[in-house]
Amino acid sequence: MADVFGKKRSAVQRALADDPARPYYRPLAARGAEVEIDGRTVIMAGCNDYLGLSTDPRVTEAAARALRRFGASCSGSRVLNGTLTLHEELEGRLAAFVGGEAALVTTTGFQANLALAALLDEGDTVFADMSNHASLVDAVRLGSADHRRYRHSDLAHLDRLLAASDPAAGRIVVTDGLFSMEGDLCRLPGLVALARRHGARLVVDGAHDIGLLGPGGRGVVEHFGLAGEVDLITGTLSKCFGSVGGMLVGPAAVVEHLRYNARSVLFSAAMPPASAAAALAALDIVEAEPERRRRVFDHARRLLEGLRSLGYDTGDSTTPIVPVYTGDTRLCLRVWQELLDAGVFTNAVVEPAVARNRALIRVTPQAVHTDGHITRVLDAFAEVARRLGPVPAAPANERPRRPVEVPA
Repeated sequence: MADVFGKKRSAVQRALADDPARPYYRPLAARGAEVEIDGRTVIMAGCNDYLGLSTDPRVTEAAARALRRFGASCSGSRVLNGTLTLHEELEGRLAAFVGGEAALVTTTGFQANLALAALLDEGDTVFADMSNHASLVDAVRLGSADHRRYRHSDLAHLDRLLAASDPAAGRIVVTDGLFSMEGDLCRLPGLVALARRHGARLVVDGAHDIGLLGPGGRGVVEHFGLAGEVDLITGTLSKCFGSVGGMLVGPAAVVEHLRYNARSVLFSAAMPPASAAAALAALDIVEAEPERRRRVFDHARRLLEGLRSLGYDTGDSTTPIVPVYTGDTRLCLRVWQELLDAGVFTNAVVEPAVARNRALIRVTPQAVHTDGHITRVLDAFAEVARRLGPVPAAPANERPRRPVEVPA
């Protein structure tokens, strides 16, 4: 008889079993440009706090005030007893900032995307980029719609899938705006054109681009000058807004439908008061201090150019998400450990977060990093290259590169 507890170990578990590197579930003390790990202070180059707002005194003080006034928890779901004036204020501000009639905030960004399942009914068809975030993948699984996956950013493939689908069915295209591991942008102008040509709705997850891209920090939609051309935008408050929580921004009727039908909203405790207040304070800073976005892109440019000059394969990234491909899982773990030994904390990303044999080291600069921090990160990678040789020695390094995207 099969034992449901007797599961085989995953590929990463097998790799970790005989490798001294321990890149996961490592406790960190303190936060910011530098962190403490095992009693050492190292550069934090593997964090989604792109603008450095999670430790900004204005953000932490706003969270503390809300904690003292409202307590640590809402102790219930939004629909029953968990809605505060803070939530309503945040929703109004986000709707105005991102650009939509209405907004709904959720407890996490993952739950915001899971809410999309309430729109995916039997008889509908959803078309999803193969590199979409796991939360979008799970939303599609939870919904009742047929599922068609198109090759990453392959508009010709998507066009063929849309053309072959039932024109009478409800159709929806779902994509990340800024892909969280590869660091490349979705081809939004082409996606908008295809969605309109085939009568499909378009949903963009702006988790990593809202607050970072565009002249006003409004994300990939603003970056491409396509305000009003995307039907629904999702996102998170745990990246550029230094807090935790999710958002859905779009037509008022759609947002109202999700309020009463999305299970991840109805059956989950509301975003804590401190998180909502922190996000509001961070939004003020995002709007008032565009130099933070410029600084993080300056750091990204230095990293991408420096890593490529050292022979590393950084794929097609043009943003502050900088992937360094190793391909092999064990090599990825070794590079991660070598970098940590050199005083730099990064992210070792392996299957299932990326495809098999596409393991990578994920490097993310923050606005609070100094030029000296970036120099030390590049020096650490240079030392790894000297010790291990080219990582990897791949013809991908010879691909022509697009320039790094820099906000106005």
